[in-house]
Amino acid sequence: MKIAMGADHRGVTAKSHIKAVLQELNLDVRDFGTESTKSCDYPDPAGAAARAVQSGECELGILICGTGIGMSITANKLHGIRAALCHDELTAEMARRHNDANILCLPADLVGNALMRRIVEVWLKTPFEGGRHQARIDKISTIEESQCKPK
Repeated sequence: MKIAMGADHRGVTAKSHIKAVLQELNLDVRDFGTESTKSCDYPDPAGAAARAVQSGECELGILICGTGIGMSITANKLHGIRAALCHDELTAEMARRHNDANILCLPADLVGNALMRRIVEVWLKTPFEGGRHQARIDKISTIEESQCKPK
């Protein structure tokens, strides 16, 4: 599986940690930056990584900034992206199980490395349940299609 990753300057250290975790799990990681703690604009790596998921170049994505909020907002602007900001294992599990989230957003300033690792592992191993949840995803897609024009 190929995972798109992106982070801003506040998430760059956590991104390195999570990238190593993904490589331990034998996953292919495509890194969309940043590589520096120098201030940068989070929409740049978030947009690039989300576009890789949107196009199918990568199956899933992980985005990290200080709070995870900016990354989540940015990624969710793209047609077909369901980015979820998760703070613990339960939110990660439910994001996949009920919402079929294809991008995980993490808050580097609020979650330590050990918890972040557990969040990622739970998110990756949890399947989408489908069933009644698929009907809800379909409704989200209908709203998205009526309001957002893919390029």
